Amino acid sequence: MAVQKSYEEINEKIRKGEAVVVTAEEVIGIVAEKGYEKAAREIDVVTTGTFGPMCSSGAFINFGHSNPRIKMKKVWLNGVEAYSGIAAVDAYIGAAQVAENDPENKVFPGRFVYGGGHVIHDLVAGKEIRLEATAYGTDCYPNRKVDTIITLDDVNDAFLFNPRNAYQNYNCAINLGDRTLYTYMGILKPHVGNASYGTAGQLSPLLNDPYYRTIGIGTRIFLGGGIGYVAWNGTQHHPNVLRGDNGVPMATAGTLSLIGDLKGMDPDWLVGLSYIGYGATMAVGVGIPIPILDEEMLRYTAVKDEDIFCPIVDYNEQYPYSKPMDLGLANFKELKSGRVTINGKSVVTTPQSSYPRARKIAEILKQWIMKGEFELTQPVAAIPSADADIVFKSIPDRNPNGLTNGRNKR
Repeated sequence: MAVQKSYEEINEKIRKGEAVVVTAEEVIGIVAEKGYEKAAREIDVVTTGTFGPMCSSGAFINFGHSNPRIKMKKVWLNGVEAYSGIAAVDAYIGAAQVAENDPENKVFPGRFVYGGGHVIHDLVAGKEIRLEATAYGTDCYPNRKVDTIITLDDVNDAFLFNPRNAYQNYNCAINLGDRTLYTYMGILKPHVGNASYGTAGQLSPLLNDPYYRTIGIGTRIFLGGGIGYVAWNGTQHHPNVLRGDNGVPMATAGTLSLIGDLKGMDPDWLVGLSYIGYGATMAVGVGIPIPILDEEMLRYTAVKDEDIFCPIVDYNEQYPYSKPMDLGLANFKELKSGRVTINGKSVVTTPQSSYPRARKIAEILKQWIMKGEFELTQPVAAIPSADADIVFKSIPDRNPNGLTNGRNKR
């Protein structure tokens, strides 16, 4: 008889303390020992994890009102500008926003030591943050300036809202040029001096559910050390790419938009980062449980690093200028070994995601579930899968005076 389980059946086992939960790393050995069918009958949940820089992250904050009240036009947190065009005392601070007066700019142009990701980390860590705001003044909001100190406990609401996280596969970045490049993938040495890669491979959430059968809108997750949810598919979600026989995409594909209460998060799992010559970002910890509804889901979660391939991409000309180039693929077993062969050359690999931290996230989530502290949620709606008619678009190159079709030409 085929293996069939429901969310409610699995949650009932979680409530009774009877659920069998393993990580996406552990399931590989179990399948090798017991086979897919037996493992699918025994295992109820597989936990995944990833921890790495995710630039498309940020937080909405409601500061509460000053006396007299203020309608904030410009807002800065520790010198980092937040977007305030929402409501009177609401703002959104992006992880990649940089401090306007960073002194390091004078020492190393383009090097940013402090940014929005650091602000978010410092808020979660309980540190004091300088809040500055200016306004134009109205009858209902007469105040024109605020300059004070706040902590996370002082604000009404603060929730992480990340438009694009947990990329399903990503590039292996190299540099075919003659000079060192400073990128969001780290420092890339000339003449293929190193190869930089992202994602946690066999532990990464979307690589364990390649067609988004269980990960969808409303899925409860580990986010930044607390509880979060999948709010939507992420920006640049592009699932209809070339995939292997195992369903795993061989290029950048799916993404997730994530949300969670910042006040329940942990600074160990939301860490501000600065990349020389690129800017600020934030490392985000994400862990997603995958219910083993049937044998097919078990097969997906048993994916191994050697069966996950990512494209090798030149960041000297190919990536920034969209230059067509096929440099082949690398698998994650090779990348994680510390060296990979590119064009016949053995190249040192430099990970941007932390595999040990991804492993720890998967283990923490496993323990939450086994202790009955975390139940699974069935998605209320699916995110677009591989058969979706999604076209990956770029900014149109049009006449500044109007559209090229002549409708707005002067």
